[in-house]
Amino acid sequence: MTASSSSRKKSTTVRARKALGLGALRTAFGVLEVVAPGPGARWAERLWLTVPKTPWRPKTPIAVSAGEPFAMTVRRSTVRGTVWGTEGPVVYLLHGWGGVAAQLDAFVEPLLAAGYRVVSFDAPGHGASSESVAGPGRSTLPEFSESLSSAVDRFGEAHAVIAHSFGAAAAVLAVLDGLPVGRMAVVAPVSDPIGFSYDFAKMLGFRERIRTGFLRILEKRVGVSMDRFDIPRRMRAEDVSGLPPLLIVHDLGDREVPVSSGDRLAGLWPGAELDTWTSLGHFRILTDPDVVRKVTAFSSVPRTLPVP
Repeated sequence: MTASSSSRKKSTTVRARKALGLGALRTAFGVLEVVAPGPGARWAERLWLTVPKTPWRPKTPIAVSAGEPFAMTVRRSTVRGTVWGTEGPVVYLLHGWGGVAAQLDAFVEPLLAAGYRVVSFDAPGHGASSESVAGPGRSTLPEFSESLSSAVDRFGEAHAVIAHSFGAAAAVLAVLDGLPVGRMAVVAPVSDPIGFSYDFAKMLGFRERIRTGFLRILEKRVGVSMDRFDIPRRMRAEDVSGLPPLLIVHDLGDREVPVSSGDRLAGLWPGAELDTWTSLGHFRILTDPDVVRKVTAFSSVPRTLPVP
């Protein structure tokens, strides 16, 4: 999920846009806003949760050594992933909305060479993992965060987390909720997932009756107040002095999640480093050798976990 009105490729609307056309969607939602906001809110929530069918993959697949597959239960989903290595501190990799674990494969071998175990998985409703609580073809933000926490429970404390896009928002929220993480590196991070609901509404042509309605429906579905996912509000209101070191990597021309999102997170996170790049976009930045070296070097610094 993107974080700014300049993003025109929000993954939850791609299939609907192809089926009806954005103009028809806007017309339909405009009518529903006035005459039937309830059905409009239910439709908007379904679009918000819809996962694209075809994830991005690099043109040249990244070669990785054989790891050990694993499965774990997160709510109703069987989450499937891979762990590499048997010794050393653990680094967790978390893909973004509509992504798969393999999108972060470029980090696996460098981290193994540096002496780390590596854990990567497909979030509920994505890749090889089974459907989420939202049903077939959909997923939710808390399931991303809960999957990361479940993996840490299984494989041990996180020396570092490397997360992309929407997965970065999930990782940030897990840390704000108390997950001990030594270091965080986020690539093209979504910094305000709930704030995007305003841009989502503008894009699809509805207003506050449907916007607030679909958020209430979503809140009931996930069983957690939407306020818990308001990253900027939480970081302004809570004690953030004990947060781990954070590296933010973002391409200046990212059309999926504009660099303003990464810049905003940098302004909220004490001591965060914002490292900007050019000509890599939202996905190719995950496989660029220089980016991989920078993120691996940052993630390999000896950790200092916050004192409970």
